[in-house]
Amino acid sequence: MPKPIRSFLGARRSALTLALTLALPAVLATAQAGAQEPPAGTASDTRHDKATSLDAVVVTATPLQSSAEELAQPVEVLAGEKLDEARGATLGETIGKLPGVQSSNFGAGVGRPIIRGLEGPRVGVLTGGLASQDVSTVSQDHNVTVEPFLADQIEVLKGPATLLYGSGAIGGVVNVVDGRIAERPLDETVSGRAEIRHDTVNDGVTGMARVDAMGADGALVLHADGVYRNNKDYETPLGRQRNSFVDTKTGALGASLVGDLGFLGFSAARYEDRYGNPGEPGDALEGEAPVHIDMKQNRFELKGGVNQAFGIFSGLRASVANTEYEHIEFEGDEVGTRFLSDATEGRLELTHKPFAGWVGAVGVQGYERKFQAIGEEAFVPKTKTRAAGLFVTEQRTWDPLQLELGARVDKIESSPFGAAKRDFTPVSLSAGALWKFSDAWRLSLNLDRAERAPAEEELFAHGLHAATASFEIGDADLRKERANQVELGVHYHGAKFEAKLAAYQTRFDGFIYLLDTGEIEDDSPVRQWSQADAKFTGFEGEAIAHLFDGDAGKFDVRVFGDSVRAKLDNGGNLPRIAPGRVGGELRWDADSWRASLGATRYMKQDKVAANETATDGYTLVDAHLAYHWDAGNLGYEVFLNGSNLTDQEARVHTSFLKDTVVLPGRGVDFGVRVFF
Repeated sequence: MPKPIRSFLGARRSALTLALTLALPAVLATAQAGAQEPPAGTASDTRHDKATSLDAVVVTATPLQSSAEELAQPVEVLAGEKLDEARGATLGETIGKLPGVQSSNFGAGVGRPIIRGLEGPRVGVLTGGLASQDVSTVSQDHNVTVEPFLADQIEVLKGPATLLYGSGAIGGVVNVVDGRIAERPLDETVSGRAEIRHDTVNDGVTGMARVDAMGADGALVLHADGVYRNNKDYETPLGRQRNSFVDTKTGALGASLVGDLGFLGFSAARYEDRYGNPGEPGDALEGEAPVHIDMKQNRFELKGGVNQAFGIFSGLRASVANTEYEHIEFEGDEVGTRFLSDATEGRLELTHKPFAGWVGAVGVQGYERKFQAIGEEAFVPKTKTRAAGLFVTEQRTWDPLQLELGARVDKIESSPFGAAKRDFTPVSLSAGALWKFSDAWRLSLNLDRAERAPAEEELFAHGLHAATASFEIGDADLRKERANQVELGVHYHGAKFEAKLAAYQTRFDGFIYLLDTGEIEDDSPVRQWSQADAKFTGFEGEAIAHLFDGDAGKFDVRVFGDSVRAKLDNGGNLPRIAPGRVGGELRWDADSWRASLGATRYMKQDKVAANETATDGYTLVDAHLAYHWDAGNLGYEVFLNGSNLTDQEARVHTSFLKDTVVLPGRGVDFGVRVFF
């Protein structure tokens, strides 16, 4: 048996035994059902799902499996054709046009989500409801080990999501639904999709394939997927961006036993990513070699669930994942620094039957993570982190009013090698109300109090950090970060017009940020992890007008905008805050054709921190065109996408490389998709 699986089934036996025990009733019930008739399937659509409204798509990141329009908490869902058009090489790039969401940037290989101006450890990145468990929060040049081309849908929970996913998610959560472990029988015996595309701006090729197959009795579901991406250095309005290549290989296998009463499944995934650091392109004349990152991750997941009532409960979900992660930062062919992480996470959710009109869920979650960096730029010591949390969330409806309440307490212990350990007990509370005061209008109010324990790099960093081109110093005496947020939202959903607008303010007690001290050490600026009270104030909105629906097709206009202002209470601005922006798009959708033309204006960001440079505004213009046809049981789609069509020089203000690295210039990618 391979060593990773031995480790997973050995050292983590207790967690797996718990998950198996909890899910066993579902498997036994399925087996006892025998070779039942396959569920009545629907006729094959041979094209991607076309949701009439993404607000109506079920949000799997919530225990009650509600749709976005049924939740008081602000949620965005990207799925179907909209997801196809948005897919990029990174997760941040893929969801970066949703209101309130932008992307970090460290060249083409790195793009982590930024939600309402917050990023890094404050934004949880999940795959199938469990943390990705990479080291993308440790440094700005580390990518997320999540492949957007394999996502069935992507869910963004904005605002504190600490109640469901731990104290780190004080800014929000991005959950990627990959479907590797089936939870119910398929509609078809075999289904899947495949795609291949070429991008002119980087002479790149991306190919993906996914297949799901069901046994004759409908009880066994098998899954396989894979992606290959090879992008060369991209072109910019200023010339080629040296050392900006990306080379990705990833894939997974999964198997599930499913039935009306529950499911039990296992998946194994491998992620390999190799990309350049354009901030260190090297100089052959000076004898400097370019820096690149070679990343590998093995991930094993076990999930089970019970869909029938037992005792006071109406259902159960249990999951556990083990992740073995390594990446090496190469300087040419020489090994610079190695980052290693071995993490195991478990989660259990129990939904209960209605009690005095309330429905909800109670759950426990825990993880253990061993992290270390080895090499000349090992600025964070070897650290072992353990965490355990208990949460409850409840919902009650008095038509037309809905009330949502929640609470969570965590216990977190960080133990660095050679230094004193730190213990934290974050407590989070939440209350939300949704008032549907007419068929078309609803008003939401959210009040949140969330606490976050400092991350390893914030506590224990000390040394030269090449990614930020600085000497980085942590503070082992940092206290918990506390956020008190209030948000008011309004949503209108009519036949010809849809709109939503939200305004929020978050007051941080002890906000943790990287301060530029103005000092120099080892020929690099010194940046200190510091803590001070701060306030984030922002808004976001989106409106869609359905202009025409007739024989010539449907014409829609979409406009959106967002802005966030982040200031320290004692004066001054916080660094690297995403600029405000406004965008618009005209869409046309006929039976076989669809097309769009859009533009997004990113405003100048001159509200900067001490020793931080401002960034000019820019406008990005994009377009999409696709044609779909069916042939037997197969659906085909050819597509053509254009990005930065006016060839603008664009710099991402949130990036440490904004003064030396610009976004790709004019590019066109084209290809074909197959659905079956």
